[in-house]
Amino acid sequence: MCELYSGAEAELFELKTRSIRIDGVVTSIRLEAIFWQLIEQIAEEDQLTVAVFLTRIYREVILKQAKITNFASLLRVACTTYLNNGKRLVLASKAEVDFYSAVAE
Repeated sequence: MCELYSGAEAELFELKTRSIRIDGVVTSIRLEAIFWQLIEQIAEEDQLTVAVFLTRIYREVILKQAKITNFASLLRVACTTYLNNGKRLVLASKAEVDFYSAVAE
């Protein structure tokens, strides 16, 4: 089972830094290559450039929360939502984690 995860090709998790202009300010965002690929796919499906897509996410978060503490992490989570067919993942409770761990043993 671990081979599925540990055997990932190195180029997938190679860190890539891109400079993106958000609201007129150039910022650097560092993500694994596979997340950049997913962001490009999401933007393309919405017929947006990556910069416009990221700017929209940024603005929506600012409107809701007034600040962004870790934009790169938010983008990774957005990618998991995309991969989960638009359904947000939620953290399991400790009881659920314990249950599934016991079942797996």
